[in-house]
Amino acid sequence: MKDYLVLVLIGSESDREIMQPSSETLSLLGIPFRMEVASAHRNPEKVRNIVKEAEDAGVEVIIAGAGMSAALPGFVASLTSLPVIGVPISSGLPGGIDALFSMVQMPSGIPVATVSIDGARNAAILAGRILGLRHPDVRAKLSDLKRKLEEA
Repeated sequence: MKDYLVLVLIGSESDREIMQPSSETLSLLGIPFRMEVASAHRNPEKVRNIVKEAEDAGVEVIIAGAGMSAALPGFVASLTSLPVIGVPISSGLPGGIDALFSMVQMPSGIPVATVSIDGARNAAILAGRILGLRHPDVRAKLSDLKRKLEEA
C-alpha cells in the first residue's frame, strides 16, 4: 500500500478528540492514514496544499470533520474529485444540526458523503468500504469487524 490511503482533516485542534474513533478504526482496519489540522476559514491555502499533496501521494478517500458552519468538507470536495466523507461535529447549534445541514445540502456536482453527527467511526468504516473495492485486505478486515459487531 501507499504511505497513506486516507486523509483525515479537522478544522481545529479541538475537533481531534471527536475524530479519534476515526483514527482508531482506520488503524484497526490496517488502513494507512494521515491526520491534518487545517481550517477552511482561517487558512484556505493550507487546505488546498494539503489536498493537492494528498492527491499526489495517492490518497483515495478524504474524511473531513467540522462543526458549526462546517465549511471544511464542502470546501475540500470543491478541490478534488476524490470521495469526501463529512463528519458533522456537535458544536454550534444544539447537537451539531447546523454542521449536518451544511454537509448534506451541498450544491449539485460537489457531493459530500455525510455520516451521523460525531460519527467518526462510521466515516472510517465507510472509507474502508470504498477502499475495499480495490484492496481485498481491507475488505477482509471489514468482514472480520462486521462479524465481531454481530457477536457483540
